[in-house]
Amino acid sequence: MLEVHNLEVVYSDVVLVLRGVSLTVADGAIVALLGANGAGKTTLLRAITGLLAVHRGKVTKGSVELAGAPVTRLDAPSIVRRGIAQVMEGRRIFAELTVDENLRAGGVTRSKAEVRESTDRVLDLFPVLAERRRSTAGYLSGGEQQMLAIGRALMASPKLLLLDEPSLGLAPKVVEQVRDVVVEVNRQGTSVLLVEQNATMALSIASHGYVLETGKVVKDGPADELRADADIREFYLGMGEAGRRSFRDLKTYRRKKRWAA
Repeated sequence: MLEVHNLEVVYSDVVLVLRGVSLTVADGAIVALLGANGAGKTTLLRAITGLLAVHRGKVTKGSVELAGAPVTRLDAPSIVRRGIAQVMEGRRIFAELTVDENLRAGGVTRSKAEVRESTDRVLDLFPVLAERRRSTAGYLSGGEQQMLAIGRALMASPKLLLLDEPSLGLAPKVVEQVRDVVVEVNRQGTSVLLVEQNATMALSIASHGYVLETGKVVKDGPADELRADADIREFYLGMGEAGRRSFRDLKTYRRKKRWAA
């Protein structure tokens, strides 16, 4: 189980980005994290995976625990060994390496036998990668690159997989494939924290969801309740005025509604 307690994050000792965020990802669950650009979603993932320092950020308050053990002060390789892996926004594959080489890079913390076992699992999950394993990764399609990014993360055999906007820039058919892959990865025993602006997709497979706004959790609950919530339906699911106008910030939408009244 992942537990984030009252987390605060500051960049460059000046910019407060997360303001007391708390959330839980139970073992075997898919949890959706929704929010507009700039809400702090990626910062939260960096705090969980130990990548804040790379971006001149640091945790100033609160904690992150996996299976009851704190990971807040660990470096990124140690966190991977504890069982957390991340697929970053934009895929971030090694474009000049082959598919095989990308996968081996994902298994850097594991033994040769474990790497072989994980490779078999990943290629079984992604048959297209099995067909392209000697191809240069940069020449794959966008959907294939996303599959490779997920597969590379799975090479560490994580207990918890963090996905940052996996459907970004993909065609609707490919988004469906990514959705199915996330469900299958979870069915095989990996918990998932899914950051998505495609709230329809995220809430369709999650058991629970959180809404992050300006560094704070402003709403959370079972996924079916969030899908039924009027604000969520209008702003995030595009089923009302906010969705038609495509406001990127829920506060702006609410303020405009007050002015109109």
